[in-house]
Amino acid sequence: MFYKMLLKDVIRIDPTLFGYPIEESAIKELNNKYVGYVSQDLGIVIAVGNLIEISEGKILPEDGGTYHKVTFELFTFVPEMKEVLMGVVRKVEEFGVFLDIGPIDGMVHISQAMDDFVSFSKDGVLQGKESKRTLGVGDVCKARIIAISFRDIENIKIGLTMRQPYLGRLDWISAEEDKQ
Repeated sequence: MFYKMLLKDVIRIDPTLFGYPIEESAIKELNNKYVGYVSQDLGIVIAVGNLIEISEGKILPEDGGTYHKVTFELFTFVPEMKEVLMGVVRKVEEFGVFLDIGPIDGMVHISQAMDDFVSFSKDGVLQGKESKRTLGVGDVCKARIIAISFRDIENIKIGLTMRQPYLGRLDWISAEEDKQ
């Protein structure tokens, strides 16, 4: 789920930024500090939004920078269990597919790709034995989050399934809806 959060922090503005408007310098420092930051609480930080408030700066001895209390908006992606997401198949492997779901990739294990016996074909796609459905690079799909691991912050793992009603490649979903 994407969120807009309101945060407060103290930032240091480097002296090389003193020639610019204080708001511009603060946003630059906030972007350097937060964009790309990953934590279980904040999720994956995508962007810094508006600077709401900035205090007058303080200078510490033997430090040329100024320190300011700031209130600002932060845009984040926090994966949540059972959340349904749209994504594009980025990579197909023998064990499943990697789905680009925005700021991160999720993995659909071959056993979670469809309700069918699935095999990896020579063409580099997953194919259902009975249904003849295929799943390849560039396919747009809907998937549900079934596992989230923040064990390694540098390598967050998102497990996805497409084996539930109204999940899978978009044309599969359309075909299901047409049957009803």
